[in-house]
Amino acid sequence: MITNSPTGDYQSAGRRRASRAKRLLVGVASVAVLGLIAWPVMSYYEIPPFTDKGDPVSYGGGGTDNANGGKGSADSKVLMPTGPQADFKNEKTLPDGTHVSVVKLDGKKSGFKGKVWVWAPKEYGDPKYASSGFPVMIALPGGPGNDGNYWSVGEFGPQKLSLEKSISQWYQEGRSKPFLLAMPILNPGPDDKGIYWDASDIPNQPKMGTWLTEDVPDLMKANFRTIKSRDGWSYMGSSTGGFASLKSVLKHPDKFKTAIANGPDIVPDSPLWRGHEKEKAENNPEVLAKQLEAAKGPDVYIAFQYGSKENAKMIADVKKFTATYGKGPVHTKTWEIPGGTHNGGTYLSNMAEPMKWISEQMEGPVPAS
Repeated sequence: MITNSPTGDYQSAGRRRASRAKRLLVGVASVAVLGLIAWPVMSYYEIPPFTDKGDPVSYGGGGTDNANGGKGSADSKVLMPTGPQADFKNEKTLPDGTHVSVVKLDGKKSGFKGKVWVWAPKEYGDPKYASSGFPVMIALPGGPGNDGNYWSVGEFGPQKLSLEKSISQWYQEGRSKPFLLAMPILNPGPDDKGIYWDASDIPNQPKMGTWLTEDVPDLMKANFRTIKSRDGWSYMGSSTGGFASLKSVLKHPDKFKTAIANGPDIVPDSPLWRGHEKEKAENNPEVLAKQLEAAKGPDVYIAFQYGSKENAKMIADVKKFTATYGKGPVHTKTWEIPGGTHNGGTYLSNMAEPMKWISEQMEGPVPAS
């Protein structure tokens, strides 16, 4: 029965207001939950106002850590971040909430300044790995490689494959270590005039060899929990980046243990070497492999990939290298990709097995017991 008494009208209006307030609260809560779910996706596609591109990113480095009661890791194999903390800016947020970030690195040892993109897998932030070191893979592009690195935010094929998402998937499948990625620029300038730097310290040129094998690893050590020994350090690259990966491991086997070389050059051939034959030989993988064999180690592991439709000379050079030098301490394994061509998409979509092979030779993070 409806009453016209003041008390009855007040109670009825109060119930209606309470009902509306409840519906509003439920609606706001629902929007908030949906926002939390949708935010990484919106950010991934850089949809305003959801994008967080350019925001500061910290990986907990900078010489401070709270592991083991603030004393660092109890594991003697682990190198805690040494600092100083780099000024990383977010380049892209992936659907799993991880970030590809970028910094302009002032290379203290090479004197070269350039961009480096980095990524840490989701496991890096898992509390059970808080005292664990993670292996590092330095991923190098082909092409000019002076103003970007396509492994950082590149997506390949209709499946939109990326190196970061692939490593996450392979780790879940037991086919890869959960690598930290460092993705630096490869060259100080464009190669449109046939000029490139062979990832080397060519006399009177920017010291790109020191940049790739000293400054970039130092950046990772400063900001991430890494592995002290060479068992936690690897390279991967394509074309000229494949050459750089092969050469860096052979030249510095005390620092790096494995590499994946996709469609690589085998010998240095930059015109900038003219008049510097001694230094050129010091950066020749064939010479370096011979020296490593004579020294009887340490052991290194090189995975080669190439497509069956690639340049015949490159394929022949890879086969010759593995037949001649793939013995003793230089362990090699080759994957030929049927119908494959000279591009990152070909290599990434077939990289699971090479990644598994090199991962088997490396150390990874150990969860707390």
